[in-house]
Amino acid sequence: MFSARLASILVAAIAASLLLSGCAPVGHDDGTAAAPAFPSRPRETPVAAPVPPVVVPVPAIGTAATATTARTAVYVKPGGAIKLSLANPRPSGGPLTFLVVQSIDGWLEVNLPDRPNGSRGWVNASAVSLHSLEYSLRVSTEQNTLTLYRNNMLEKTYSVATGTGGTPSPRGSFYLTELLAPTNAGYGPYAFGLSAYSEVLTSFGGGPGQIGLHGTEDSASIGKSASHGCIRMSNADITALATELPLGTPVTIE
Repeated sequence: MFSARLASILVAAIAASLLLSGCAPVGHDDGTAAAPAFPSRPRETPVAAPVPPVVVPVPAIGTAATATTARTAVYVKPGGAIKLSLANPRPSGGPLTFLVVQSIDGWLEVNLPDRPNGSRGWVNASAVSLHSLEYSLRVSTEQNTLTLYRNNMLEKTYSVATGTGGTPSPRGSFYLTELLAPTNAGYGPYAFGLSAYSEVLTSFGGGPGQIGLHGTEDSASIGKSASHGCIRMSNADITALATELPLGTPVTIE
């Protein structure tokens, strides 16, 4: 039975396509899998992540920007040409969320949930709502661990599974883009989408090769290099993080 706190973040189930890929429900050290990472047919339910209170200006840990319109224009520079237009909510059903880099005269430079990894652009501050962040995550692909920090203070270190040598987890600075409750077997009770994409797989299981942080039914894979790039946690650990981490939370993969 879910706790009252956990139940409070669940939303009504709707059909949505989980575009996270680069991982597999049952992984093997040789990079093979029993089934594709995420099917192309919509079978997942988006979950509303905890939303922290609005705080401006940008705090030390960071600020998440959540779109408040049906589409958000992303500009090359403040007041410049439009780089792209992103739908809100995302294809998964979750809210369109950015991680703020800097703020200048009513414009926000943000990290984008798009290829290539590390993409940035500018959005009008009037098109988003801002939320302060206090948590951050750091993944070690060498030690297969995930460390949770709160206000830059170490909270806990978890054992995880990361990508294999042929399908490694991409390294760099990313953030949590969505929180889902997968209904297809193999991914545990929760799956966070990351702004990271596989640098080996341009598509996978009907999705664009997006990297996820999720649970698993293959507990033996935890602590190993066993996925197509996603970060796997035990179901108990991903459930604990799902109750605490808001979208926009920074994630560093090393």
